Amino acid sequence: MKLTSLENATEFLSSLKVVNILAFLAFTIVMSLIISSENFFFKSIIENGISKKDIIAQKTITVVDVQKTELHKKEIAQTIDPILAPAEDEFIKNNLTTLQSSIIQIRKKDSPISAKEDELALLFDISEGYRKDYVINYLLKTSEKNLQQVFDKATLTLTNILGIGITEKDFEKNNITRIIHRNLVSNVTRNQITVITALLEQIIVPNLVIDEYATDIARRNAQSSVKPYEVTFQKGDKILFEGEPVTKLKRDALVKAGYNVFEIGYKGFIGIFIIVVFATLAFLKYMRTFEKKYLESNHIMIVAVLALFFALVAALIPTGFSPYVLPFPAFIIILAIFTNPRIAFVEASILLAILAIPMGYNIQLVSAFTLINVVSMVAIARVKFSRRFDLIRTGIEIAVASLILVIIIYSIEKCLIDVDNLLMVNDASLVFINGMLSGVIALGLLPLFESAFKIITPYGLAELADHNQPLLKRLQFEAPGTYHHSLMVSNLCEAAAEAVGANPILARVGAFYHDIGKLKRPLFFVENQSYFGIENPHAKLNPRLSKMVITAHPKDGFELAKEYGLPPIIYNFILQHHGEGLASYFYTQAVAEEGAQNVKEEQFRYTGPKPNMKETAILMVADAVESAVRSLKTPTNEEIEKIIDKIIIERLNDGQLSDSPLTLKDIKTIAATFNRILRGMQHNRIRYHEDIVHELDKTKINMPSKVIDKELDDKIKELEQHNTNQNDKNDKKN
Repeated sequence: MKLTSLENATEFLSSLKVVNILAFLAFTIVMSLIISSENFFFKSIIENGISKKDIIAQKTITVVDVQKTELHKKEIAQTIDPILAPAEDEFIKNNLTTLQSSIIQIRKKDSPISAKEDELALLFDISEGYRKDYVINYLLKTSEKNLQQVFDKATLTLTNILGIGITEKDFEKNNITRIIHRNLVSNVTRNQITVITALLEQIIVPNLVIDEYATDIARRNAQSSVKPYEVTFQKGDKILFEGEPVTKLKRDALVKAGYNVFEIGYKGFIGIFIIVVFATLAFLKYMRTFEKKYLESNHIMIVAVLALFFALVAALIPTGFSPYVLPFPAFIIILAIFTNPRIAFVEASILLAILAIPMGYNIQLVSAFTLINVVSMVAIARVKFSRRFDLIRTGIEIAVASLILVIIIYSIEKCLIDVDNLLMVNDASLVFINGMLSGVIALGLLPLFESAFKIITPYGLAELADHNQPLLKRLQFEAPGTYHHSLMVSNLCEAAAEAVGANPILARVGAFYHDIGKLKRPLFFVENQSYFGIENPHAKLNPRLSKMVITAHPKDGFELAKEYGLPPIIYNFILQHHGEGLASYFYTQAVAEEGAQNVKEEQFRYTGPKPNMKETAILMVADAVESAVRSLKTPTNEEIEKIIDKIIIERLNDGQLSDSPLTLKDIKTIAATFNRILRGMQHNRIRYHEDIVHELDKTKINMPSKVIDKELDDKIKELEQHNTNQNDKNDKKN
């Protein structure tokens, strides 16, 4: 029972799903540790805000004391008085008019004097009782003429006061009475002064209010004029003493000295881990939705390793050093070669996002690298991988574009804030060098990654296409017919792959190696027998044994490919180029000898698998078509077309192309491409009669060389025109 439980647990842990989950957790944890590693560097010199050792300046450092500078700015701002703006005066004047009208109405009422006194008492808020009684008595008993004089003088006095202005501060200091007395009109008696003062005290409110916006601008202008308070540490001075608390000033000095002062803590690490998990899941979702074929291969491993390596480089850049050295262009170039430019750009963008906050990248750098990544993606997408120097040229293009982008971004920034010109030149130079070196870095790392992950790149394919490769050399000498057949098939595959959007380089190289299994028994294959001048050994074998020899060459080729260290992608061409097809010649022979009831098709089929790539499906058809056309002596265009159609229909009816991603439109395009290429291969040659050399010699003797050359040129042009017309007719017919 215990053994069964252990076996079940082992089987569960080794299942693909569990392995993927463990790999995901391992990647996210390691990535989070790399990004937050600066926390540990900081703790090597400082712990809990206290210096663990003396830190001496290795160069002269000037640091702005932010706290003292900000305190000085606040003091300067407080010295700026608020800026006042006038409010509406009509409101205050209307209040005086309303008060005067109320007094007149009360005087006119036909009611006892005591009732009138009570009503007037409600209109006046006067603390001194004797003054209040005097004002009420005056307003009720004075003549109409005197009352009107008081009202007129009160109105004129109010106009004077409003012209000067009244603030909140005047009310706070109880200065209203003094202001009224100071602004009284002339020829006012003592009695009138008391009444006018009482009237105006009831209606006056501040007519000068603080203009918050103007005041804020004035204070900001005053603050901006304050020079920063700077502290200088000369070379050899101690920035920190052992046991000294680390202030904001000392932290800034450490940054200038090249120390890393980021302190993330466990909460920060958890936050970074969550961001990394989210970003990784988003990338995997993108891959599953748009790039599934790369998700199900070793390519996802190289994406993970490159991402971790890049994050490590970013973490090791010293604090204070320009982050424009981040090798984003090299990262995109390498990843695009192994996968495609879209995947490289998406991964680079995600890396930039998860590094920006913990590493403290500013918005200008994020914007610059986002645009540089776009340029890098487009540049590498245009490379044809025909020469390795193309990568160097791509790096130069990226460098020039990056330089222009950074200068433009800094120029825009200079319109908004003051930017140090030296900083702009430094960052622009670094990003230019970064781009220039990107191609060199990619060239240096490509062979290492190819070898480590067994993933072939276009440059690796170009090396495999070299006919001096050991296997191809063996094929030339040990199976020359097969070698020649492979060359013809490779031409067909390359042209067809390019026509349907497949990988033409991969198709060509795969075709070179698809028949290397024939090296084990080269004389059992008809294309080699005529070269060595031997009889067909199958004539002495029964069909079943012959079938075993012939159908074994994919398996033999697979073993040979592993022995010689060919990349796994080439295995597909070797194993799939016959699929599960029928060895029809030997099947027919067996039926004739043993009877149809004693022979099953399954016994005479290749072991497969069926082609599951565009390139291997193209190879299957090209292999059969080339062999069939070569067996004809002088095939016409119609015969070539019929053979191509017949072979494709047979493969379709037999289900050999059912696993391939080829569409019917692709198959039609492939047939047309094969037709065009084979017609070129099978062109007719002119037969010359035996005395042609003698006649030419006679002609040369009797004619000047210029005349001979002219006639020869005319004949060549005539033949070229004839061939062109003939090809046009054939193309229209096809």
